[in-house]
Amino acid sequence: MALIQIETPFNISLEFEIAEAFKRLFAYLIDFIILLLFFISMKYFYYGGFNLTDTQTIKSHIGLDILTISIPMLFYSLVCEVAMHGQTVGKKLFNIRVISLDGGEPSLSQYTIRWIFKVFEWPFFFGYTFFSLQNIFAYIIVTGFWGLVVLIFIAVSKKNQRVGDIAANTVVINTESPFSVNDTVFLDIIDKNYAVTYPEVLKLSDRDINTIKNVISLYHKEYNTQTCDRLATKVQEVLHITTNMYSINFLETLLADYNYLATK
Repeated sequence: MALIQIETPFNISLEFEIAEAFKRLFAYLIDFIILLLFFISMKYFYYGGFNLTDTQTIKSHIGLDILTISIPMLFYSLVCEVAMHGQTVGKKLFNIRVISLDGGEPSLSQYTIRWIFKVFEWPFFFGYTFFSLQNIFAYIIVTGFWGLVVLIFIAVSKKNQRVGDIAANTVVINTESPFSVNDTVFLDIIDKNYAVTYPEVLKLSDRDINTIKNVISLYHKEYNTQTCDRLATKVQEVLHITTNMYSINFLETLLADYNYLATK
């Protein structure tokens, strides 16, 4: 299993399993099938099938097709990855996820860059132009060819990245790995009288908080005390604070403080 070490802003190395090319291929196929079924279903819902609609009807329904078919299909992968923290339906089924090469969740701009580099798929999303099954089959073949080119690029690249990943500074990892990231840094602070211990935590960036969350997750799965100690020491230096807490307790307190203060 290929591994990648990611250096966090605190100079702490986190190790992740890179998603295999075949998993990415099958995840993509699942997503493509979902879009294809949606497209065909909408065509039958609106027009009762293919090759059954006259030119005038097609022209009069172009706006409706774009709004209810093309746009949802066009933004499917982008919206899914943003809303599902780096996953689409296909990626979720195959337990893979997009992360930033700094170890945290990608930013909106990174997700957008990855999406832009799927431009070879976009003609398909303007589905109102395909009113025959023959055209659909032809486009599937063309898209499949370019998908094969992308797959070859992923297979030969050092980090199993496609061009969009390289441009966006992202990588796709296995979420079943013992070193996988969690969906979010959010914690539900139930105690209404919660007392903040380290208000200085707000000086940390979202990426810093992601690093802390990842190291805490690593600790609970692998009992990696050395990484906790190194990170706790580094954070104390950055925030100019001292504590007698154990490293893991200190980091968990910081995370709780951050979540409490960020929601106020």
